[in-house]
Amino acid sequence: MSQSSIWIGIGFLGQLFFTSRFLVQWIVSERRRESVIPLAFWWFSLLGGVTLLSYAIWRQDPVFIMGQATGLVVYVRNLTLIGRKRHGEAAA
Repeated sequence: MSQSSIWIGIGFLGQLFFTSRFLVQWIVSERRRESVIPLAFWWFSLLGGVTLLSYAIWRQDPVFIMGQATGLVVYVRNLTLIGRKRHGEAAA
């Protein structure tokens, strides 16, 4: 298997993570009958973002790199806020 094939597989894996986040969000929202963004959405976002950023760096695509790197900041920040809230609730 060539290095190129491996990286294309990594790119598809990143896309799979991103698709999974929307499926999880949709399923949870349908079950609750309201729009919900579950914790898994942010974890799949982070996994997809890191995987696709790696692929973008391999491709040397500055537009793709910038887009994925910017998204990672948002995903990590949301996970941090959720973690702080849960930690505060557990301490109370």
